[in-house]
Amino acid sequence: MTASARRPPDGADRPPAGAGRPPGAAKGPAPGAIFDPHLLSRCISCGFCLAACPTYALTGDEASSPRGRITLMRALDSGTLPPDDPTLAEQSSFCLGCRACEPVCPAGVQYGELLEQWRGQAWAGRRRPLVVRLLVIAAEQSWAHRIAGRLRGAARTPASASGASASGASASGPSLMLGCFERSLFPGVSRSARALAPELAVPARQGCCGALHAHNGEPERGRQLAERLGAQLPGRIVTTSGGCAAYLADVIGRDRVTELSQYLRDKPFGEVRVRGRRARVALQDSCHLRNGLGVWREPRALLSAIAEYVELPGAGRCCGAAGTYALVRPRDSRRVLDPKLDQIEAAGIDYVVAVNPGCLRQLRQGLRRRKSTVRAVHIADLLRMAAR
Repeated sequence: MTASARRPPDGADRPPAGAGRPPGAAKGPAPGAIFDPHLLSRCISCGFCLAACPTYALTGDEASSPRGRITLMRALDSGTLPPDDPTLAEQSSFCLGCRACEPVCPAGVQYGELLEQWRGQAWAGRRRPLVVRLLVIAAEQSWAHRIAGRLRGAARTPASASGASASGASASGPSLMLGCFERSLFPGVSRSARALAPELAVPARQGCCGALHAHNGEPERGRQLAERLGAQLPGRIVTTSGGCAAYLADVIGRDRVTELSQYLRDKPFGEVRVRGRRARVALQDSCHLRNGLGVWREPRALLSAIAEYVELPGAGRCCGAAGTYALVRPRDSRRVLDPKLDQIEAAGIDYVVAVNPGCLRQLRQGLRRRKSTVRAVHIADLLRMAAR
């Protein structure tokens, strides 16, 4: 029987997050260790993850699957393989980190956290790709992001706004998180979010959420930045980035963090029309939002309310953006993206909608290369079109 035939439904009989550790156990590896032993021992090598893994689908190679990579992690942890083994270096980099293996895992393996710990060792110091080192440095330049956001016209609220603190954050109401790079690359997204929810405070003085660091070899620094952002934005934090939402929620708590489609799910909208008919739209899930937080119904419900929704066969599979992956491994990123572009163009849709800026960039670039007539838009922008 194949792994896909044996695969349980998403979340069926799956232990809750955190089940890999006994009660009271400290989170993370012990001093001097690479992996948290409670997490590493969780995998039962059942193979349910194989059918869900994009890199295994590309290669058919066991080492390129979550099960195979955990076997490599165990070999590294036990000393069976040396830290400079080329297979370890290749597979820690080749993994997208999409966490599609987690919802189908009957043992509740927290693979995303294991990958962060692995890259903390594999990408230490100058072993980290140069482009990643530069991005991590850039992400912490809050002053530069503030200036870029202001020049590009990203949303903001003045410190003099009612109920706002000196930083511009609301002491009691919800705040909109501005992504490090989103505010300069896609400034219209925050403007649309604020137009849809004008009660959101949008303080300019907010830092990085730490997801970029955690996923690229600096898990401890990532947690520090997430905790600092949680202090900078007191109260509920609303984000337009699925990846940031998942990481921030893991660090400061799910009760503090809400993705935009969750926040707007009960808001009434009009509809988006194209040439006199309801627009046909499809969704590209954010991997971490879907696989980490379990948020995927909300954006579909909103899109179904404003347009004719078309479910793509691979909507829940990674688009190949995967944070820094498209920059570190552009050829492999395109191999993951190309079948998705085929599906998008065959679906006869007007818009493909993203809930994460990295996915939006990836889809726009891919569709532009193909000279496609399909437009890639952020869900905030499409909802704003429906609200007009």
